[in-house]
Amino acid sequence: MHNARCTMSKHVNWLSILFIVYCTLYIVHSSPAQSKRAQDLYQQGVTLFRERKPNEAIPFFQQAVKESPTYLDAHMQLGMAYEYTRKPEQALGAYKQIIALQPNPAVAGQAYQQTASILLRLGRYAEAIPVLEAYSHNFAPQSSKAKQIQRGLATARFGMDALAHPVSVQPKPLAESLNVGQSQYFPVLTADEQTIVFTMLKPEGDEDLMTANQASEGGWQAPTPLSANISTPDNEGTATLSADGRLLVFTACQSSGTRQGFGSCDLFSSQKTGDAWSVPQNLGPVINTRYYESQPSLSADGRQLYFISDRPGGIGKRDIWRSDRDAQGNWGEPVNLGQPVNTVFDEASPFMHANGQALFFASDGHPGMGGYDLFLSRFRPDSLRAGWSVPQNLGYPINSSEDQASLFVSANGSKAYYSFEEQKDGVSQRSRIYTFDLPTALREQVRPVNYLKGLVTDARSRKPLNASIDLIDVRTNQVVSRVKTDEQTGQYVAVLPAGGEYALYVSAPGYLFKSLAFNYTDKLTTETGMGKGMALDATLEPISNTSKETLNNLFFESGRYELSTKSRTELERLAEFLKVNPTTKIEIAGHTDDRGEAAANLELSRRRAAAVVGYLAQMGIDPARMKSVGYGKTRPAVAGTSDEARQRNRRIEWRVL
Repeated sequence: MHNARCTMSKHVNWLSILFIVYCTLYIVHSSPAQSKRAQDLYQQGVTLFRERKPNEAIPFFQQAVKESPTYLDAHMQLGMAYEYTRKPEQALGAYKQIIALQPNPAVAGQAYQQTASILLRLGRYAEAIPVLEAYSHNFAPQSSKAKQIQRGLATARFGMDALAHPVSVQPKPLAESLNVGQSQYFPVLTADEQTIVFTMLKPEGDEDLMTANQASEGGWQAPTPLSANISTPDNEGTATLSADGRLLVFTACQSSGTRQGFGSCDLFSSQKTGDAWSVPQNLGPVINTRYYESQPSLSADGRQLYFISDRPGGIGKRDIWRSDRDAQGNWGEPVNLGQPVNTVFDEASPFMHANGQALFFASDGHPGMGGYDLFLSRFRPDSLRAGWSVPQNLGYPINSSEDQASLFVSANGSKAYYSFEEQKDGVSQRSRIYTFDLPTALREQVRPVNYLKGLVTDARSRKPLNASIDLIDVRTNQVVSRVKTDEQTGQYVAVLPAGGEYALYVSAPGYLFKSLAFNYTDKLTTETGMGKGMALDATLEPISNTSKETLNNLFFESGRYELSTKSRTELERLAEFLKVNPTTKIEIAGHTDDRGEAAANLELSRRRAAAVVGYLAQMGIDPARMKSVGYGKTRPAVAGTSDEARQRNRRIEWRVL
């Protein structure tokens, strides 16, 4: 998978570290006296390497060890030059030659260390273990070096077990049409998987955001730049989208001063209205600091933001932080996710699934296969100790000995998208976007979400409306999701998590709100039909004396008129409407189905309507503004005696007087 670049760089490149070692390395082994010719060849090689000419230095080191086969320092420099030029097998040969000549780890410690490092990087865990065990004898058990070696041993043992128990995945390229640049990586999609946004690396080294839509006949259309408002000569990348694809947060790194920021890399946002993206805005000093901020991930409704930062106050170096956005659109002070998600090492590329509870991220601190592995942690709000679960390694071959940069999982939990870096002879060639079906074991841990997608219009004029869509858990009366329609088109996308009972409200100033009910308490997997998406257009009635709506989230026991506690969500919404429209008067009308005696049904409908009015009065609504009436079974909403028809006929309506 892709090893991230400029806007999403995770740590100093190991080749740069090697070069620093080369430049400070003089004599690190106790070599016997060498011939004058071997020493001259060695020194010429060292000089060339310090001039960053490793390919030219290699022949001199080769000649030096040919002239003096026991020249340990020449073997060492040869191995490190091979590493720098990405020739791991040749490097291993040089280091192993040192160990053969001088098996004592106290003398050949650097060779042991580099050998183990390469073997771990290549995923040759069984070979790495004896090397690390021999090297560990050099150090006291509680020393920092011993702990580092023990970490390497843990990686090797974990890697061996992961290779022996692979998960079932079959990655395949997403679409050849998406490969328009030298590399493509960090894909994100909308909830309906109809739009993709990804980072493209141009040959000149510039990173830009690209987008593509699903073609009507299947496959993907040719990508285009996301927006001229967003692309600059500087790097833009690692984007995240809200579920409806209309809020974008991305990373921009300042080099030429085209876009001003607070640090080397900042987070910016842009809003899509119609087909146009707004000029990006810096998220401000609450989110961005003089430190590093990158790799954002939005919740489905855009109300929470997860990102990476190395600001003070974290657990390790680069941690995952979260900020919540208030009703006015302001981002709150970020909070560190803490343990067990963050470690004393680095975390990277968080991705919050559309269900708002499954967090995928990369880390080099949790037990893994070497470098950055991908993990899953779930937030459990209803557990005795609410918080994040211990992160789970996603296993091989999703993870490998190479760095894994990021993962995007579809809203329905069925597919994963990532970038794979193709290599030849150890050298990266290009990065392409791949997809695979999420393994069953992982899919069971990702609560799928369904999504609503539709259009909100005026019921009379059919013009699109700028409306709000609120999803509320009726058991807890907590807002699960809050989105708005596109101001120009009236279109919206809202997610509906499985395992809950929800009230959904569509509202706009000057209109009656529309309430809908969704019960997904028993729908926990995609096999139950979740995740396929539903089309739901909503028409709102202007406030007038001919307007009426049904209250779909009022709950009564069969044959009784007492309101269930789950009804408070609906009643609070109606009370808020009456407070916002203080001159409006309403009628609350009760209706029953066709079963039972007419007189009993009439009395039950009256009592239920009166219970609603009474509750609203307790919430501060003037009783003079409300009228209750019961119609029993005399005014059915639909004809028929089916369970569905009877359910629709049992209702409470409200209309403007």
